[in-house]
Amino acid sequence: MHIAVLVLRNSMRNPIRTVLTILGIAVGVIAYGFLQVVLTAYFIGVEGASPNRLVARHRVSLFNLLPISQKQKIEQVPGVNQVSYGIWFGGYYQDPQKFFGQFAVDPGYIDLYPEFVVPAGQKAAYDEDLMAAIIGRKLADRFGWEMGDRVTLQSTIFTGDWDFIIRGIYEGKFDSTDETAMFFHWKRIDERFREVGQNSQIGWWLIGVDDPAQNGRISDEIDGTFLNSSYPTLTETEAAFQQSFVSMMGTIITIIRLASWIVIGIILLVMANTMMMSARERITEYGVMKTLGFRAFHLVGLIGGEALLVSFLGAVVGCALTYGLVAVMGRGIEMELGSIFPVFRLTPPTVVQAIGLAMAAGLVACLVPIMRSVRLPIADALRRVA
Repeated sequence: MHIAVLVLRNSMRNPIRTVLTILGIAVGVIAYGFLQVVLTAYFIGVEGASPNRLVARHRVSLFNLLPISQKQKIEQVPGVNQVSYGIWFGGYYQDPQKFFGQFAVDPGYIDLYPEFVVPAGQKAAYDEDLMAAIIGRKLADRFGWEMGDRVTLQSTIFTGDWDFIIRGIYEGKFDSTDETAMFFHWKRIDERFREVGQNSQIGWWLIGVDDPAQNGRISDEIDGTFLNSSYPTLTETEAAFQQSFVSMMGTIITIIRLASWIVIGIILLVMANTMMMSARERITEYGVMKTLGFRAFHLVGLIGGEALLVSFLGAVVGCALTYGLVAVMGRGIEMELGSIFPVFRLTPPTVVQAIGLAMAAGLVACLVPIMRSVRLPIADALRRVA
């Protein structure tokens, strides 16, 4: 217990330096926390993917469309319990910069997403109205849309003005559920195809399966069915499908990860500077302690304990400030940049990781002062004046 008391007193012997060190670590933790929040937002679609859903797209590219006639063959694959489909609309509201995801889907598409909570009455109204659309709560809040509003979108793919009536607003069952999307009836897109003399086409198949353990077999059987056709498919888990979009941001993600480690390096330098100064000032004291019978492990406890305490306090302060900043900014980011960051939250794993890395940096920073203090002969230590 006496070592713990000495650690606490040593930490406060130079309160200004200690406070500045804590603040320096806190700033580093804030930067690290924000970078990790951005990474978490990028991967939220992968983490929220269900193992009971497969996605089949054209083997060449997602931009190559598939014929609706494939549905019957996919439904016949053992282990498949539901087949739905969708196509990317590529529209915008008033301003091309006001981007968000819009998907033309068949009526059963939303049923495959139990994490989308839609009141039964709203879902029924949507099913009965070809002009209807279902939107996420965050998207509704972003534009101030309410039930029954008529919304006009312009599409960069299917030219012209498209009118929709908001018949449903879904909310996420989990904090990680994307609430920034818009869904409407694929039949409206199909009508456009028919007007220009094209056959019915879709962008991808969304496939519900009974047993996720059979995903590999089901995927291979679906792809094998269309392997030699004009429209070969690539079937993968929803997580893998989402991962393909994240991979497009590979360079940015690499830069963010590199920046995260640079921040940890800065924290290490801040702690190393503080611990070196503290140890240098107390060399004579350590010599006196050795003469009184204190052993090497006592010095290790004093120096290491102080490093851990200061780094822990700095990390806690940094995480608290990060949580407050993300809470204030997160809602606005989710609303304005929902297509990129549908969920912008500081998660418990990130907090634990930040505190752990900060304390690890503190331990590394005190290794050199510990070795010097332990190895220094008592006579040499007593000759020095702090």
